[in-house]
Amino acid sequence: MRNYVPDIIILFIVIVTVTIVRLVSHILHETLNDGPNLVVPPVEGKAIPEPEELSLSQLIDQKSKEYSWLLRLMVNIFGYLCIFVPGVLIYKYAKRTKYMERSERSHLSSLVKFCFSGSSSDGLDRPLDGTSGAGKGANAKRTTAQKCFLLSYCLVGLMGSYLTWGVLQEKIMTQEYEGPEKRKSHFKDSQFLVFSNRVLGFMITAVYLVAKRQFRHRAPLYKYSFASFSNIMSAWFQYEALKFVNFPTQVLAKSSKIIPVMIMGKIISRNKYEFYEYLTAVMISVGMIFFLTGSTDESKSTAMTTLTGVLLLTFYMIFDSFTSNWQDELFKSYSMSSIQMMCGVNLFSTLFTGASLAMQGGFYSSLVFAVDHPKFVIDCVILSISSAIGQLFIYYTIATFGAVVFTIIMTLRQAIAILLSCLIYQHRITFLGVIGVLIIFLAIFLRVYCNQRLKAIKQRHHQSAQGTGSGSKPRINV
Repeated sequence: MRNYVPDIIILFIVIVTVTIVRLVSHILHETLNDGPNLVVPPVEGKAIPEPEELSLSQLIDQKSKEYSWLLRLMVNIFGYLCIFVPGVLIYKYAKRTKYMERSERSHLSSLVKFCFSGSSSDGLDRPLDGTSGAGKGANAKRTTAQKCFLLSYCLVGLMGSYLTWGVLQEKIMTQEYEGPEKRKSHFKDSQFLVFSNRVLGFMITAVYLVAKRQFRHRAPLYKYSFASFSNIMSAWFQYEALKFVNFPTQVLAKSSKIIPVMIMGKIISRNKYEFYEYLTAVMISVGMIFFLTGSTDESKSTAMTTLTGVLLLTFYMIFDSFTSNWQDELFKSYSMSSIQMMCGVNLFSTLFTGASLAMQGGFYSSLVFAVDHPKFVIDCVILSISSAIGQLFIYYTIATFGAVVFTIIMTLRQAIAILLSCLIYQHRITFLGVIGVLIIFLAIFLRVYCNQRLKAIKQRHHQSAQGTGSGSKPRINV
């Protein structure tokens, strides 16, 4: 007779965790709901509307902008615990009781095994990211005209998707939407934007993997959760930062993430870096200081908002640098394809943000805003589509032309994005700010050039060493 006790205990862990989270959510709601609810102002000729119960998300929106982001951050993280805590407890329980070895085959046991053990190496799919020999051979057989066409295709795809994404991102987070009775209001819930982007990205990649019949890989599913957490945190900080700094500042801050990426690389992978990498990192830092000193934005001119914006961008860079380094480790350890990585990360991102929004009533408040502001719905849908398509173009461009071409295209995209933002949203940048922008982009191109130069020198030395039989290595200066 089958033993159902382990399955019941696992389900009990999930139910208890969800119950506790709902209870704490209710306590937070009552704590924040210590004042009168906002009442819609009366309109001439119409009855005065009754005050309605506000969700936790709406109550947070009523607080001052300078610290409401911190309150929402804490609530968001607590929502993520709805997924993390049951996962950790189930993992500990399964490991202690050897549940995965002893349990009989069932839907629940199969799910637990897939989450914490992964699939066997049998039937492992070939990579989709163009690293296979067949992919390289196909790329080598293309004519010059075909390569030019594909390069133009990637250029237009990356530029179109991410320039659209950048313009709409700034519009949604900084511009007012006109609602009923000509009332204007801002959309404030960055978490909902992260959710909408990730759920569409997950759906597209899941359909792709099913169509290509790529179901198995060695990585346990929970391994994606760490990259997913840092990914949604970096995305959330990125959206929140737009409430305090302008879009050009955000774009240049992304260029400066090379510095925390190097730091994380030292910590996580024990990477060693060349002299030119440290030099370009310093150049980017100097350029960023020049730009921040030389940029002016009257709507965000207070020291408090500027400091908050810089703090949010710093957290963005820290989490984003962790994401890339953790994904590199997963690629090395489990050899999954880029599409599988994107699907796994987006799956957990959807679960994390969905649980957090459900806990704080973010779905309700966002849908109410969407009903009252139809233009927001259009912008949000296009934003999510642009984000998902852009990710696919990233993987295709790297697979077809390599990381160097991709980096050059994205650097050009950042420069055009700054120009578009200044033209559309009237941002003013002084001469010192322009010098800072030029220094940053010069450092990026110098970094790409030195990296390629170093690889070429190493390759020539390797070929020379093979020809002479010498194993000595000369010092390389770039």
